Amino acid sequence: MIKLLLADDQALVRGAMAALLDMEPDLKVVAEVGRGDEVVAAARASEPDVALLDVEMPGLDGVAAARALHRAMPSVRVLMVTTFGRAGYLRQAMAAGAGGFIVKDTPARQLADAVRRVHEGLRVVDPGLAAQSLAQGDSPLTERETGVLRAARDGGTVADIARELHLSEGTVRNHLSSAIGKTGARTRAEAVRLAMENGWLLT
Repeated sequence: MIKLLLADDQALVRGAMAALLDMEPDLKVVAEVGRGDEVVAAARASEPDVALLDVEMPGLDGVAAARALHRAMPSVRVLMVTTFGRAGYLRQAMAAGAGGFIVKDTPARQLADAVRRVHEGLRVVDPGLAAQSLAQGDSPLTERETGVLRAARDGGTVADIARELHLSEGTVRNHLSSAIGKTGARTRAEAVRLAMENGWLLT
């Protein structure tokens, strides 16, 4: 029996996934959480074999949760299951120790098969995402530009971002301008959106 932990902030999606996986004779869901910062504690309590993590969750995103779980319990395999089928997320998830990355509209039978393969230590990656990831390459943003765009996600002013990051307003403007240019965006909001879609703003 392969024991599973599910982490997804959408209760309906999490419940449906649990019901589907529990129908498989060799799979059993032993823990469910709705926040990324609950993953490690739940894993310690339930000792799963495989953790299925969503990418975007409160507390910690799925990539950061995968990284924390890999440090705390390296024997637990991680399969990212997400709505956001983006190449940047794939690269970061694999770097964080995930064994697989598939999108949520994957048919139930394929999802169960992906769980089994990750449990065996195999890599499972959505083929379309793998090709996209190779084509896109790594983030063009510097660490500081990434931090400024992360701070800009909430729509604060330049002064707000400067206070949050302990930078001068001029420095923030320079980093925003550079990030806008590198992402090919026309505005700060568009730069944030493009960086998020490419997975460049995940922690």
